[in-house]
Amino acid sequence: MLVHIVDDNNTNLMLFEQIVRRVDNEVSIACYPDPLAALVDCSRQMADLVLVDYMMPGIDGHEYVRRMRAMPGAGDVPIVMITAAADRFVRQTALELGVTDFLTKPVDPSEMRVRVTNLLALRRSHLRLRDRNRWLAEEVRNATQAVLDREEELIVRLAKAAEYRDPETGSHIHRMSHYSRLIARGLGLPDELCDLIFKAAPMHDVGKLGTPDDILLKPGRLTDDEMEVMRRHPVIGHAILSGSSSQLIQLGAEIAITHHEKFDGTGYPYGLAGEKIPITGRIVAVADVFDALTSRRPYKLAWDMERARAYLIENVGHHFAPQSVEVFLSAWDEILEIRQRFADPVEPEQTMG
Repeated sequence: MLVHIVDDNNTNLMLFEQIVRRVDNEVSIACYPDPLAALVDCSRQMADLVLVDYMMPGIDGHEYVRRMRAMPGAGDVPIVMITAAADRFVRQTALELGVTDFLTKPVDPSEMRVRVTNLLALRRSHLRLRDRNRWLAEEVRNATQAVLDREEELIVRLAKAAEYRDPETGSHIHRMSHYSRLIARGLGLPDELCDLIFKAAPMHDVGKLGTPDDILLKPGRLTDDEMEVMRRHPVIGHAILSGSSSQLIQLGAEIAITHHEKFDGTGYPYGLAGEKIPITGRIVAVADVFDALTSRRPYKLAWDMERARAYLIENVGHHFAPQSVEVFLSAWDEILEIRQRFADPVEPEQTMG
Protein backbone atom coordinates (compact mmCIF):
# COMPACT_ATOMS: atom_id res chain seq x y z
CA MET A 1 0.00 0.00 0.00
CA LEU A 2 1.28 3.46 -0.93
CA VAL A 3 0.18 6.69 0.81
CA HIS A 4 0.87 10.14 -0.64
CA ILE A 5 0.90 13.14 1.71
CA VAL A 6 0.84 16.49 -0.12
CA ASP A 7 1.34 19.70 1.92
CA ASP A 8 3.62 22.68 1.40
CA ASN A 9 4.28 22.85 5.16
CA ASN A 10 7.15 20.55 6.20
CA THR A 11 5.99 20.42 9.82
CA ASN A 12 2.60 19.14 8.71
CA LEU A 13 4.26 16.56 6.48
CA MET A 14 6.27 15.19 9.40
CA LEU A 15 3.24 15.12 11.71
CA PHE A 16 0.94 13.45 9.20
CA GLU A 17 3.60 10.89 8.29
CA GLN A 18 4.00 9.88 11.96
CA ILE A 19 0.24 9.48 12.38
CA VAL A 20 -0.08 7.32 9.27
CA ARG A 21 2.94 5.26 10.33
CA ARG A 22 1.26 4.48 13.66
CA VAL A 23 -1.83 3.26 11.81
CA ASP A 24 0.13 0.79 9.67
CA ASN A 25 3.91 0.59 9.76
CA GLU A 26 3.93 -1.61 6.64
CA VAL A 27 2.59 1.02 4.25
CA SER A 28 4.92 3.01 2.06
CA ILE A 29 4.64 6.78 2.61
CA ALA A 30 5.77 9.48 0.20
CA CYS A 31 5.68 13.13 1.33
CA TYR A 32 5.53 16.05 -1.12
CA PRO A 33 5.86 19.75 -0.39
CA ASP A 34 5.39 20.31 -4.14
CA PRO A 35 1.98 19.13 -5.47
CA LEU A 36 3.23 19.01 -9.06
CA ALA A 37 5.97 16.56 -8.09
CA ALA A 38 3.35 14.45 -6.34
CA LEU A 39 1.24 14.34 -9.51
CA VAL A 40 4.25 13.26 -11.56
CA ASP A 41 4.96 10.37 -9.19
CA CYS A 42 1.30 9.48 -9.05
CA SER A 43 1.23 9.15 -12.83
CA ARG A 44 4.13 6.68 -12.57
CA GLN A 45 2.74 4.66 -9.66
CA MET A 46 -0.79 5.24 -8.44
CA ALA A 47 -1.18 5.85 -4.70
CA ASP A 48 -3.65 3.86 -2.58
CA LEU A 49 -4.51 6.81 -0.33
CA VAL A 50 -3.87 10.55 -0.74
CA LEU A 51 -3.85 13.20 2.00
CA VAL A 52 -3.76 16.63 0.34
CA ASP A 53 -3.85 20.16 1.72
CA TYR A 54 -6.27 22.63 0.18
CA MET A 55 -4.22 25.85 0.43
CA MET A 56 -0.95 25.34 -1.49
CA PRO A 57 1.15 27.54 -3.78
CA GLY A 58 1.14 26.80 -7.51
CA ILE A 59 -2.01 24.69 -7.59
CA ASP A 60 -4.54 24.33 -4.79
CA GLY A 61 -6.13 21.14 -3.53
CA HIS A 62 -9.04 21.40 -5.97
CA GLU A 63 -6.76 21.49 -8.98
CA TYR A 64 -4.67 18.67 -7.56
CA VAL A 65 -7.72 16.44 -7.19
CA ARG A 66 -8.98 17.38 -10.66
CA ARG A 67 -5.70 16.40 -12.30
CA MET A 68 -5.27 13.24 -10.25
CA ARG A 69 -8.79 11.94 -10.92
CA ALA A 70 -8.12 12.31 -14.66
CA MET A 71 -5.28 9.76 -14.44
CA PRO A 72 -5.85 6.09 -15.35
CA GLY A 73 -6.59 3.99 -12.27
CA ALA A 74 -7.26 6.97 -9.98
CA GLY A 75 -11.03 6.78 -9.97
CA ASP A 76 -11.30 4.63 -6.84
CA VAL A 77 -8.36 5.96 -4.81
CA PRO A 78 -9.51 7.53 -1.51
CA ILE A 79 -8.57 11.21 -1.21
CA VAL A 80 -8.70 13.16 2.04
CA MET A 81 -8.57 16.94 1.77
CA ILE A 82 -7.06 18.79 4.75
CA THR A 83 -8.19 22.37 5.06
CA ALA A 84 -8.72 25.17 7.55
CA ALA A 85 -11.28 26.77 5.27
CA ALA A 86 -14.77 26.92 6.70
CA ASP A 87 -16.19 28.00 3.35
CA ARG A 88 -19.00 25.62 2.36
CA PHE A 89 -18.18 26.23 -1.32
CA VAL A 90 -14.66 24.76 -0.86
CA ARG A 91 -16.04 21.48 0.47
CA GLN A 92 -18.86 21.26 -2.06
CA THR A 93 -16.44 21.80 -4.96
CA ALA A 94 -14.04 19.23 -3.48
CA LEU A 95 -16.82 16.64 -3.25
CA GLU A 96 -17.83 17.32 -6.86
CA LEU A 97 -14.22 16.77 -7.92
CA GLY A 98 -14.06 13.40 -6.16
CA VAL A 99 -12.74 13.98 -2.64
CA THR A 100 -13.63 11.08 -0.36
CA ASP A 101 -13.34 12.71 3.08
CA PHE A 102 -12.16 15.86 4.92
CA LEU A 103 -9.95 16.76 7.88
CA THR A 104 -10.01 20.23 9.38
CA LYS A 105 -6.91 22.05 10.61
CA PRO A 106 -5.66 21.90 13.24
CA VAL A 107 -5.83 18.15 12.67
CA ASP A 108 -6.90 15.96 15.56
CA PRO A 109 -4.43 13.00 15.53
CA SER A 110 -7.04 10.57 16.89
CA GLU A 111 -9.57 11.56 14.23
CA MET A 112 -6.92 11.30 11.52
CA ARG A 113 -5.89 7.82 12.66
CA VAL A 114 -9.48 6.59 12.51
CA ARG A 115 -10.12 8.05 9.08
CA VAL A 116 -6.85 6.72 7.64
CA THR A 117 -7.52 3.29 9.18
CA ASN A 118 -10.98 3.13 7.63
CA LEU A 119 -9.87 4.37 4.22
CA LEU A 120 -6.91 1.98 4.02
CA ALA A 121 -9.26 -0.89 4.91
CA LEU A 122 -11.66 0.30 2.22
CA ARG A 123 -8.84 0.45 -0.32
CA ARG A 124 -7.64 -3.06 0.57
CA SER A 125 -11.17 -4.40 0.14
CA HIS A 126 -11.47 -2.67 -3.21
CA LEU A 127 -8.17 -4.09 -4.40
CA ARG A 128 -9.14 -7.60 -3.30
CA LEU A 129 -12.48 -7.25 -5.08
CA ARG A 130 -10.75 -5.92 -8.19
CA ASP A 131 -8.30 -8.81 -8.20
CA ARG A 132 -11.14 -11.28 -7.71
CA ASN A 133 -13.08 -9.69 -10.56
CA ARG A 134 -10.02 -9.97 -12.77
CA TRP A 135 -9.66 -13.62 -11.78
CA LEU A 136 -13.33 -14.26 -12.49
CA ALA A 137 -13.04 -12.49 -15.85
CA GLU A 138 -10.06 -14.65 -16.72
CA GLU A 139 -11.97 -17.77 -15.68
CA VAL A 140 -14.90 -16.71 -17.87
CA ARG A 141 -12.52 -16.11 -20.80
CA ASN A 142 -10.97 -19.54 -20.28
CA ALA A 143 -14.37 -21.22 -20.03
CA THR A 144 -15.61 -19.40 -23.13
CA GLN A 145 -12.51 -20.39 -25.05
CA ALA A 146 -12.99 -23.99 -23.95
CA VAL A 147 -16.54 -23.90 -25.34
CA LEU A 148 -15.29 -22.40 -28.60
CA ASP A 149 -12.57 -25.03 -28.81
CA ARG A 150 -15.15 -27.79 -28.34
CA GLU A 151 -17.34 -26.21 -31.01
CA GLU A 152 -14.44 -26.15 -33.45
CA GLU A 153 -13.58 -29.74 -32.57
CA LEU A 154 -17.19 -30.73 -33.21
CA ILE A 155 -17.07 -29.04 -36.60
CA VAL A 156 -13.85 -30.79 -37.55
CA ARG A 157 -15.26 -34.15 -36.50
CA LEU A 158 -18.51 -33.59 -38.42
CA ALA A 159 -16.48 -32.61 -41.49
CA LYS A 160 -14.32 -35.72 -41.10
CA ALA A 161 -17.43 -37.89 -40.75
CA ALA A 162 -18.70 -36.47 -44.04
CA GLU A 163 -15.28 -37.09 -45.63
CA TYR A 164 -15.47 -40.80 -44.86
CA ARG A 165 -18.65 -41.04 -46.92
CA ASP A 166 -17.79 -38.48 -49.59
CA PRO A 167 -15.04 -38.80 -52.21
CA GLU A 168 -13.95 -35.27 -51.35
CA THR A 169 -10.68 -35.14 -49.42
CA GLY A 170 -9.61 -33.35 -46.30
CA SER A 171 -7.44 -31.16 -48.48
CA HIS A 172 -10.58 -29.97 -50.26
CA ILE A 173 -11.99 -28.76 -46.97
CA HIS A 174 -8.76 -26.94 -46.10
CA ARG A 175 -8.55 -25.30 -49.51
CA MET A 176 -12.13 -24.15 -49.75
CA SER A 177 -12.04 -22.82 -46.18
CA HIS A 178 -8.98 -20.72 -46.99
CA TYR A 179 -10.52 -19.61 -50.28
CA SER A 180 -13.68 -18.58 -48.43
CA ARG A 181 -11.79 -16.50 -45.87
CA LEU A 182 -9.77 -14.88 -48.66
CA ILE A 183 -12.95 -13.82 -50.46
CA ALA A 184 -14.57 -12.60 -47.23
CA ARG A 185 -11.58 -10.41 -46.45
CA GLY A 186 -11.50 -9.07 -49.99
CA LEU A 187 -15.15 -8.09 -49.65
CA GLY A 188 -14.25 -6.04 -46.57
CA LEU A 189 -16.13 -8.14 -44.03
CA PRO A 190 -15.10 -7.74 -40.36
CA ASP A 191 -12.16 -9.87 -39.28
CA GLU A 192 -14.29 -11.75 -36.76
CA LEU A 193 -16.81 -12.72 -39.45
CA CYS A 194 -14.00 -13.74 -41.84
CA ASP A 195 -12.62 -16.11 -39.21
CA LEU A 196 -16.09 -17.50 -38.49
CA ILE A 197 -16.61 -18.19 -42.20
CA PHE A 198 -13.22 -19.92 -42.30
CA LYS A 199 -14.21 -22.17 -39.38
CA ALA A 200 -17.79 -22.78 -40.53
CA ALA A 201 -17.07 -23.49 -44.21
CA PRO A 202 -16.03 -27.15 -43.58
CA MET A 203 -19.63 -27.86 -42.55
CA HIS A 204 -21.02 -26.98 -45.98
CA ASP A 205 -21.54 -30.61 -47.07
CA VAL A 206 -22.26 -32.22 -43.70
CA GLY A 207 -25.72 -33.08 -45.07
CA LYS A 208 -24.10 -35.69 -47.31
CA LEU A 209 -24.09 -37.88 -44.21
CA GLY A 210 -27.72 -38.51 -45.14
CA THR A 211 -27.07 -39.29 -48.83
CA PRO A 212 -27.06 -43.00 -49.81
CA ASP A 213 -23.67 -44.44 -50.80
CA ASP A 214 -24.91 -45.71 -54.18
CA ILE A 215 -25.62 -42.09 -55.14
CA LEU A 216 -22.82 -40.33 -53.30
CA LEU A 217 -20.12 -42.68 -54.65
CA LYS A 218 -21.57 -43.33 -58.08
CA PRO A 219 -18.75 -43.07 -60.66
CA GLY A 220 -21.00 -42.01 -63.54
CA ARG A 221 -23.57 -39.32 -64.17
CA LEU A 222 -26.57 -39.27 -61.81
CA THR A 223 -30.08 -39.86 -63.07
CA ASP A 224 -32.73 -37.20 -62.50
CA ASP A 225 -34.13 -39.13 -59.54
CA GLU A 226 -30.66 -39.63 -58.09
CA MET A 227 -29.89 -35.95 -58.56
CA GLU A 228 -33.07 -35.09 -56.70
CA VAL A 229 -31.86 -37.20 -53.75
CA MET A 230 -28.41 -35.62 -53.91
CA ARG A 231 -29.94 -32.15 -53.83
CA ARG A 232 -31.46 -32.86 -50.44
CA HIS A 233 -28.11 -32.66 -48.70
CA PRO A 234 -28.24 -28.87 -48.04
CA VAL A 235 -31.56 -29.32 -46.23
CA ILE A 236 -30.20 -32.30 -44.28
CA GLY A 237 -27.09 -30.33 -43.34
CA HIS A 238 -29.20 -27.41 -42.18
CA ALA A 239 -31.36 -29.75 -40.09
CA ILE A 240 -28.24 -31.20 -38.43
CA LEU A 241 -26.79 -27.79 -37.57
CA SER A 242 -29.81 -25.52 -37.00
CA GLY A 243 -31.14 -24.60 -33.58
CA SER A 244 -27.73 -24.15 -31.97
CA SER A 245 -27.02 -21.18 -29.69
CA SER A 246 -23.48 -21.10 -31.09
CA GLN A 247 -22.84 -18.31 -33.58
CA LEU A 248 -20.33 -20.53 -35.35
CA ILE A 249 -22.70 -23.46 -35.80
CA GLN A 250 -25.52 -21.08 -36.80
CA LEU A 251 -23.25 -19.80 -39.54
CA GLY A 252 -22.47 -23.37 -40.55
CA ALA A 253 -26.20 -24.06 -40.89
CA GLU A 254 -26.57 -20.97 -43.09
CA ILE A 255 -23.69 -22.05 -45.32
CA ALA A 256 -25.02 -25.62 -45.55
CA ILE A 257 -28.44 -24.50 -46.80
CA THR A 258 -27.25 -21.79 -49.22
CA HIS A 259 -23.97 -22.87 -50.81
CA HIS A 260 -25.74 -24.48 -53.80
CA GLU A 261 -27.94 -21.48 -54.55
CA LYS A 262 -27.04 -19.64 -57.76
CA PHE A 263 -26.91 -15.92 -58.32
CA ASP A 264 -29.48 -16.09 -61.15
CA GLY A 265 -31.97 -18.05 -59.03
CA THR A 266 -31.53 -21.46 -60.72
CA GLY A 267 -29.81 -23.11 -57.74
CA TYR A 268 -31.23 -25.26 -54.97
CA PRO A 269 -32.88 -25.95 -52.58
CA TYR A 270 -34.93 -22.72 -52.62
CA GLY A 271 -33.97 -20.99 -55.87
CA LEU A 272 -32.77 -17.83 -54.12
CA ALA A 273 -31.30 -15.13 -56.35
CA GLY A 274 -28.89 -12.21 -56.04
CA GLU A 275 -28.48 -10.68 -52.62
CA LYS A 276 -31.33 -12.78 -51.24
CA ILE A 277 -28.62 -15.42 -50.98
CA PRO A 278 -26.72 -14.71 -47.74
CA ILE A 279 -23.23 -13.41 -48.39
CA THR A 280 -21.77 -16.53 -46.74
CA GLY A 281 -23.52 -18.72 -49.31
CA ARG A 282 -22.31 -16.53 -52.18
CA ILE A 283 -18.74 -16.72 -50.89
CA VAL A 284 -18.65 -20.47 -50.28
CA ALA A 285 -20.29 -21.20 -53.65
CA VAL A 286 -17.25 -19.77 -55.45
CA ALA A 287 -14.72 -21.45 -53.16
CA ASP A 288 -16.46 -24.85 -53.21
CA VAL A 289 -17.13 -25.05 -56.94
CA PHE A 290 -13.67 -23.86 -57.90
CA ASP A 291 -12.00 -26.46 -55.73
CA ALA A 292 -14.39 -29.18 -56.84
CA LEU A 293 -13.54 -28.41 -60.46
CA THR A 294 -9.80 -28.57 -59.82
CA SER A 295 -10.04 -31.79 -57.78
CA ARG A 296 -10.45 -35.38 -58.91
CA ARG A 297 -13.75 -37.14 -58.26
CA PRO A 298 -14.99 -40.68 -59.04
CA TYR A 299 -17.01 -39.22 -61.91
CA LYS A 300 -14.39 -36.84 -63.38
CA LEU A 301 -10.74 -35.85 -63.66
CA ALA A 302 -9.43 -32.64 -62.16
CA TRP A 303 -9.55 -29.53 -64.32
CA ASP A 304 -6.43 -27.43 -64.64
CA MET A 305 -6.43 -24.08 -62.87
CA GLU A 306 -6.85 -21.93 -65.98
CA ARG A 307 -9.85 -23.88 -67.19
CA ALA A 308 -11.50 -23.56 -63.78
CA ARG A 309 -10.68 -19.84 -63.75
CA ALA A 310 -12.34 -19.44 -67.14
CA TYR A 311 -15.42 -21.29 -65.83
CA LEU A 312 -15.78 -18.78 -63.00
CA ILE A 313 -15.55 -15.88 -65.42
CA GLU A 314 -18.09 -17.43 -67.81
CA ASN A 315 -20.58 -17.94 -64.99
CA VAL A 316 -20.35 -14.53 -63.32
CA GLY A 317 -23.89 -13.30 -62.73
CA HIS A 318 -25.33 -16.75 -63.47
CA HIS A 319 -23.94 -19.21 -60.95
CA PHE A 320 -21.68 -16.84 -59.04
CA ALA A 321 -21.95 -13.43 -57.40
CA PRO A 322 -19.83 -10.97 -59.45
CA GLN A 323 -18.09 -9.39 -56.46
CA SER A 324 -17.09 -12.75 -55.00
CA VAL A 325 -15.54 -13.85 -58.30
CA GLU A 326 -13.81 -10.49 -58.77
CA VAL A 327 -12.19 -10.70 -55.34
CA PHE A 328 -11.25 -14.35 -55.87
CA LEU A 329 -9.51 -13.71 -59.20
CA SER A 330 -7.78 -10.56 -57.94
CA ALA A 331 -6.04 -12.73 -55.32
CA TRP A 332 -4.90 -15.33 -57.86
CA ASP A 333 -1.35 -15.59 -56.53
CA GLU A 334 -2.70 -16.36 -53.06
CA ILE A 335 -5.12 -18.89 -54.56
CA LEU A 336 -2.21 -20.69 -56.21
CA GLU A 337 -0.27 -20.65 -52.95
CA ILE A 338 -3.22 -22.18 -51.04
CA ARG A 339 -3.65 -24.76 -53.79
CA GLN A 340 0.01 -25.74 -53.52
CA ARG A 341 0.08 -25.76 -49.71
CA PHE A 342 -2.89 -28.14 -49.47
CA ALA A 343 -2.27 -30.15 -52.62
CA ASP A 344 -3.73 -33.64 -53.02
CA PRO A 345 -1.34 -36.52 -53.79
CA VAL A 346 -0.71 -36.51 -57.54
CA GLU A 347 -1.84 -39.61 -59.42
CA PRO A 348 -1.39 -40.46 -63.11
CA GLU A 349 -3.98 -38.92 -65.45
CA GLN A 350 -5.42 -36.89 -62.61
CA THR A 351 -5.58 -33.56 -64.42
CA MET A 352 -7.66 -32.75 -67.46
CA GLY A 353 -7.03 -29.70 -69.59
